[in-house]
Amino acid sequence: MSEEKSVVPAWEQRFRAARVWLPDWAEDAPDRALYVSNATGTYEVYAWDRATGAHRQVTDRPNGTTDAELSPDGAWIWWFDDHDGDEFGVWRRQPFAGGPDEEAVPGLAPSYSAGLALGRDGTVVVGRSTDEDGTTLHLRRPGDAEPVEIYRHAEYGGVGDLSHDGTLLAVDHTEHGDAMHSAIRIVRIPAATTAAGTADTTGTADATTITVETVAELDEVTGRDEPRGVACLGFAPVEGDTRLLVAHQRTGRWEPMVWDVVTGAETALTLRDEQGRELPGDVSAQWRPGAEELLIEHEYEARSELFSYSLADGRLTRLETPRGTVGGATARPDGTVEYLWSSAAEPPAVRSTAGTVVLRAPGPVPPGSVPVEDVWVDGPGGRVHALVQRPAGSVPGDGPFPTLFEVHGGPTHHDSDSFAAGPAAWLDHGFAVVRVNYRGSTGYGQAWTDALQERIGLIELEDIAAVREWAVASGLADPRRLVLIGGSWGGYLTLLGLGVQPDAWALGVAAVPVADYHTAYADEMEALKSLDRTLFGGTPEEVPDRFTASSPLTYVDRVRVPVYISAGVNDPRCPIRQIENYVERLEQLGKPHEVYRYDAGHGSLVVEERIKQLRLELDFVRRHLDGVSDGTAAGTVGDGNGNGNGNGNGESA
Repeated sequence: MSEEKSVVPAWEQRFRAARVWLPDWAEDAPDRALYVSNATGTYEVYAWDRATGAHRQVTDRPNGTTDAELSPDGAWIWWFDDHDGDEFGVWRRQPFAGGPDEEAVPGLAPSYSAGLALGRDGTVVVGRSTDEDGTTLHLRRPGDAEPVEIYRHAEYGGVGDLSHDGTLLAVDHTEHGDAMHSAIRIVRIPAATTAAGTADTTGTADATTITVETVAELDEVTGRDEPRGVACLGFAPVEGDTRLLVAHQRTGRWEPMVWDVVTGAETALTLRDEQGRELPGDVSAQWRPGAEELLIEHEYEARSELFSYSLADGRLTRLETPRGTVGGATARPDGTVEYLWSSAAEPPAVRSTAGTVVLRAPGPVPPGSVPVEDVWVDGPGGRVHALVQRPAGSVPGDGPFPTLFEVHGGPTHHDSDSFAAGPAAWLDHGFAVVRVNYRGSTGYGQAWTDALQERIGLIELEDIAAVREWAVASGLADPRRLVLIGGSWGGYLTLLGLGVQPDAWALGVAAVPVADYHTAYADEMEALKSLDRTLFGGTPEEVPDRFTASSPLTYVDRVRVPVYISAGVNDPRCPIRQIENYVERLEQLGKPHEVYRYDAGHGSLVVEERIKQLRLELDFVRRHLDGVSDGTAAGTVGDGNGNGNGNGNGESA
């Protein structure tokens, strides 16, 4: 079919183009799958019968749905029902073939989710997190009228995994108080839950508590001078197999091992590439069907790749994937691996190692963008990795450009060579885009991630400042047109940076930020309170000076440039009250600012809302910076069948 020119700007096409996430499938019914898509304009859950090719929309809510899981037999779709993005709700379920939703576990009050495990015999373990009760885990065996509580602790934790036969449960927990380095407890699930237990302190009617047997514990924090984290990756998918795949940090980075939770035997994995070199960076793994091999995902310097590992002989075999980022992978029973792939230049696609495209989104393929360049800059804590994109059509030597420093969230996250419609939009408007994997980012070893201690926010800004200095000195960035922008933790660093580095930036754009850290701690969900206690070494009452030193509100009087802030009124992570405190202070000081509030949580799952927010940001920046392109160039769109300038194959997700 012939190509046609769209009147819609390329940046907007990227947002409007339908996408699909990596499908998940029922372990005992692999033809039954789930995926998330924005095909209707809102991200919702879809069921896919791979045997018939039939697709069906499962959820339909104004602010979207993304958290869902299939029962092992594929009979039921479980999905988390919160209120307008506040992440506080209950699990519901719906038959795979369609039908009315029902409350999945009656008797449990709404909460933040702390995980879910579904057994083959109908056993269910639900993890809950609330400010009042901390973390609680609840077990319902087949035939039980109501669930019973089997775990409770004030510190954050959650459901790890159920063994294949449903007799063992892995619990990820931070009872030691270090939310950056979790531990694992294995408990035995009783065959029956008839109990004369004590009443649940939440006061829910007839709720009981039973004591479960601890089988094993893996804690590499308590009593250690150098804490190391461990995390559950899943039990072996074989009846009677008591091996658990575990991620650990014993070597100063994340890598997998196999732990037999009954015998205590541990099997280290020797992961070497074709040249016999150990894989650098972080490594994760999952079981392949049959549990004789593992699927290995290797992340290093903002890119990722896949391998297969034989447990019998330790052989590591590379699975060919294009250079870029694997955003998730799953091993199928037929021996193939399906994975979600993209790069900064090419839109995402769900691919298979068989060489096929697994799942296509309906409609046109979005325009591509420009590739990233890798830059390494010496910073105060070591070499800092940054990903740099220049405006389309430019070549090295062009510039200086108006430059956007887009700061990632987390902080335990990292920017990667993956497709993102937001940065691509700014490139279309003539900006260079720089993304910095500052100290605290993942993917560069435990020491880099754990560098955030006490001087929170200030450490990250030192690394961003080092890259800023390089960007100006190299001729890439115009020092008079530097914009600091970010969302969540990136929004926090944006507001903090405008006050701590007032002469470095021309504008600030902060989405769903932490703005007043004392109030944020008081109002945020318990999981984040736990993280903050670890980062700061205590609560605001215990270490008030540390929270004050790291709070953007402390430095608001030093802000010299216009500020744009967007906030979700239902956000449990960066709650609205602390943002209003910051905005009120801006108003009192007469600082130029604009605020946009929207009816959702920590971001939006609605495409039109995302486009609206970016339009507002673009308009704000254009009004305050000279020489910014209007970004109205239209892109060429394909028909989804191999035409267009997305990735050359018409593949889109």
